[in-house]
Amino acid sequence: MPVEWLRRLDKAPETPGAFSRAGGGPPAAELHLWPHRSLANRGFVLFFALSAGLVAVPLLAVLGTPALWGLLPFVVIVFAAIWYALRRSTRDGRILEELRIWSDAMELVRREPGGGIREWQANPYWVRLRLHGADGPVEDYLVLEGSGRDVELGAFLTPQERRALHDDLRRMLARLR
Repeated sequence: MPVEWLRRLDKAPETPGAFSRAGGGPPAAELHLWPHRSLANRGFVLFFALSAGLVAVPLLAVLGTPALWGLLPFVVIVFAAIWYALRRSTRDGRILEELRIWSDAMELVRREPGGGIREWQANPYWVRLRLHGADGPVEDYLVLEGSGRDVELGAFLTPQERRALHDDLRRMLARLR
């Protein structure tokens, strides 16, 4: 699952304000989310090598004929399109969402593939978690509401992963409150 808890609060803090951002303390919980990557660089190379081999077999029949020159541009166009699509998918998969939770602050930082950064902050006491069922834009759409803004969390996760994340975050916020 493309969810990693770097730090997790398993029980309520014993001293009030133990995980205060204002006091310069570390976050009580830190979570990183990223899209699932099904094709690593090694798989990319292997896919292209196998595809080139499979395409080359039928082309052997027309080797040395003018028909090869008629087919070759289409083969090159297909491989260029596949190359572009897979590289674009890899680039788009470089999204990283970092959620940090203190007793007095909650921060979500989303790092976009193009280098852009979007940030959201709120007081965890007032943050509401909403898991929209079938009525939302997608199944089990997870939203954090606070500071006058609604932000989506883990849009690239599966519905089951979003439900599990919702339950974890709900318990975590209850412990901090």
